[in-house]
Amino acid sequence: MGNFSLIQNIVIWALPVLFAITVHEVAHGWTALKFGDRTAQMMGRLTLNPIKHVDPVGTILLPVILLMMPGISFIFGWAKPVPVTWQNLNNPKKDMIWVALAGPLANLVMAIIWALIAKIGLVIGGSMQALFYMGIAGIQINAVLMLLNLLPLPPLDGGRILVGLLPGPLAWRVNQIEPYGFFILVGLIYFGIISMILSPLMRGFMSILFALFGLN
Repeated sequence: MGNFSLIQNIVIWALPVLFAITVHEVAHGWTALKFGDRTAQMMGRLTLNPIKHVDPVGTILLPVILLMMPGISFIFGWAKPVPVTWQNLNNPKKDMIWVALAGPLANLVMAIIWALIAKIGLVIGGSMQALFYMGIAGIQINAVLMLLNLLPLPPLDGGRILVGLLPGPLAWRVNQIEPYGFFILVGLIYFGIISMILSPLMRGFMSILFALFGLN
């Protein structure tokens, strides 16, 4: 995406990454609040202040390392999870579906907003060209977070959605995977399986947005 130095790439990606991760987590907490759980609110996590959500490894170190690595097709990361006390929800099993879904939906909305920003940068051109590249970065990071989190693997959002949809005994069995979910995810990333799954979905999603906003 452009022939930029590492510093220029960090500047272009910084805001999209921070907003993508922060708004994703706030969406979980805000939805939980609407369904009766005030945990995130009481802990001061219903804020867009990125300092409250930054994970040194997932929000800063990992994205920078990925930017430095040649051949990496997408950037991703994570923030400190917003705490949700599922027992406080009005209907815990059903409400957790919406709490989990809120994060990916927030990324979908942000991808659309960044597409609009990219379009503005493209139309104005000149000194605003950086805005175009920042918009493209915003689309990419939000698409990755949305699609990655929808994978049906606990503790990803897709795994929590699956647990909420399955009947009791099956939901319990799937939920037992959660302590090992992160290691399974790392293994899937290492062996390129995640890339095989996400790459065509990413291309399809971005093609749709590019066509809708005339970014081709």
